Amino acid sequence: MESPARPTRLGILLSGRGSNFLAIAKSLREGRLPGVEIAVVISNVADALGIQAAVELGLPSAIHVSKGRPRAEHDADVLATLRVHQVDLVCLAGYMRLLSPGFIAAFPNRILNIHPSLLPAFPGLDAQQQAFDYGVKVAGCTVHFVDEHLDHGVIILQRVVSVLDTDNSHNLAARILAEEHIAYSEAIARVASGDWEIQGRRYVRRV
Repeated sequence: MESPARPTRLGILLSGRGSNFLAIAKSLREGRLPGVEIAVVISNVADALGIQAAVELGLPSAIHVSKGRPRAEHDADVLATLRVHQVDLVCLAGYMRLLSPGFIAAFPNRILNIHPSLLPAFPGLDAQQQAFDYGVKVAGCTVHFVDEHLDHGVIILQRVVSVLDTDNSHNLAARILAEEHIAYSEAIARVASGDWEIQGRRYVRRV
């Protein structure tokens, strides 16, 4: 008799309130991410609301404060924690740190990030404000693999939001965030399923 497949173990990295982390946790509780579990939640900010929420949910958690520390040294500590918890897939959920090349090399095509624009448009900070100021008619969010370039890795999926004439950057950002909460879990499900693969810059379902 075959033993059941080992769940895909997530390592969540966050710096703030962790709304995308909480959306992932909710998807797990509601059975929308079968074969997936949260192995550990890590914050680089000691008083981040997201890490407090992880503790309240009874999830394994760790704090590695990054301020004032060399990037490579800090990343080594985070990597050690991820390995102790046997993490398969790293999910950046409002993690306000650029990862070192060594970190990325340790999890090739196994680090996910969500960005509040339709990449490659409007990378970097304040993407919603960038989109609003540019006058686009559609905006949205992108879940992508992380590589050594900012907001550049292979796109897993995107969700689109119409920009209304009555919008300002704040309510546009709120509607994009609602789509982020859906998109991240969908992207995790795709990656964890093993049914998709990278072909060049395209992430496609295996034939």
